Amino acid sequence: MRLALILAALATPASALTLTECTAITHVSHGGVAGHVDYGAGRVGWVSWWSQEGVFTDLTVADCRTGEFLKTRVREDNISARAPFDRREVVREIIETEMAGAPALFSFGRLRDAIHPKGKDIEVAVLEAEPCACAAAYPEMRGSRTPYEVSE
Repeated sequence: MRLALILAALATPASALTLTECTAITHVSHGGVAGHVDYGAGRVGWVSWWSQEGVFTDLTVADCRTGEFLKTRVREDNISARAPFDRREVVREIIETEMAGAPALFSFGRLRDAIHPKGKDIEVAVLEAEPCACAAAYPEMRGSRTPYEVSE
């Protein structure tokens, strides 16, 4: 048993990425990604934000096996001509409720329908590259997507 534990530890890459390490500033001091979460069953989520001459917050949920994802705008002020809104908490609750259900019943279409019209600009598509959260939580599910690369 002890030998099996030692071999398992040696088989785990020393440089394994964690969800916490996915937090990043993508645009010097005014844009980034944070709040990465593992919803289980190969699904992850994160927040994208921007805060220069206006603010926005997008929530993304991705399936690491298929690469399918849903992104929705949940907060916006002074980004477009539409009225400011902040629906971060209500949309986050909808996502958490959908993620807590049976994995076999989950679909991005169902998630989209649950979020609409609370979230704005809902986009469902397929990722060509592996996102950081998938590299951290489910690297074995990358498939043929371009591997995530840590940027310095």
